[in-house]
Amino acid sequence: MRERVDVRGALADVAGVNDFFRVDTNPAEAADPTWRPLTDLWTDPAPMADRITHVARVLGGDAGPVDDRIAASVAMQGLAARVLSAPLAVAVLHDVVPALTAADVHWRVSVTGPWPLWVADPGFLAGPGLDAADLGAALADLLVDEHLAPLVDAVRALVGVSPRTLWGNAASSVAAGRRLVGNGRPHVAARAARIAAVVLDHPALAAAGERLAPVPPDVGWTFRRRSCCLYYKAPGGGTCGDCVLTGR
Repeated sequence: MRERVDVRGALADVAGVNDFFRVDTNPAEAADPTWRPLTDLWTDPAPMADRITHVARVLGGDAGPVDDRIAASVAMQGLAARVLSAPLAVAVLHDVVPALTAADVHWRVSVTGPWPLWVADPGFLAGPGLDAADLGAALADLLVDEHLAPLVDAVRALVGVSPRTLWGNAASSVAAGRRLVGNGRPHVAARAARIAAVVLDHPALAAAGERLAPVPPDVGWTFRRRSCCLYYKAPGGGTCGDCVLTGR
């Protein structure tokens, strides 16, 4: 008999790590018609185009909107971080891969910050009882197949930004999520590093960067990507800590 897992409780727990890890599970939200499944982002180009336009205006400020490629890259990285952070944290802290598929997870527009996410009745896909390697592999398949690959395709259908850049953004978001979990819950920092390393070894992500000797506060390894998110091209922008340009 399959073990029962309180995925709703696990999501409530990881929401305390950081706002990017928050996925609402309130059943009352089902009555709100503004929630749309993530799959709509892959089939309806309008919301993604609007988000990229919004990010272009925010990044450009008084200088006017930035180039669409910069905005598309930054928008994609923010969305990637949102959809992968909660599953990663649940896997690390609660030993299961939650069933947060693109059809299960819903979003709605926000112009004041990251888009909020909601899921009605969360179950789980893998675990508990798996070792870090098997749990990480199941998590990687969920993230790449359900979220990251469709997100890359949806952005590239609108803006001609390099897939190397977008997959670098995805890998960077995995590494950043691992760091945030470890910083918020130091007792699982080493486990977070093991599971995230397996995710980064997925064929879709493996070429996006490398794991180097850890630089505090990192535990286990520090990530260095092989591309740049283009933020340095925005007015007042700069390079991120894991950027390929850092130190050059």
